[in-house]
Amino acid sequence: MIVKNLKNTSDNTCKCNSWIDHWERYTKNNAIFCSVQKCVDQAKVGAHVLKVSSTDKDWYIVPLCYSCNKSDNNLDIGSTSLALANVNDTCG
Repeated sequence: MIVKNLKNTSDNTCKCNSWIDHWERYTKNNAIFCSVQKCVDQAKVGAHVLKVSSTDKDWYIVPLCYSCNKSDNNLDIGSTSLALANVNDTCG
């Protein structure tokens, strides 16, 4: 799956302590490595992303390393599970 990292979302918060904790809670996975294909760095943040080439305009969370989180390029996250970032539908 191809996603686009959203910028300037650090003011958004949830009740899960952090966005990476949010992703782990709602996907029931452990965020060990960055979700970007061919990246072997450790996941450090739960990044807000949008699906590219999709009519789905919801925001989602995926674990990324610091470097990939700064990327302006489309990111191939393969089959990484997405966690809905809408706190009204999740932890809010």
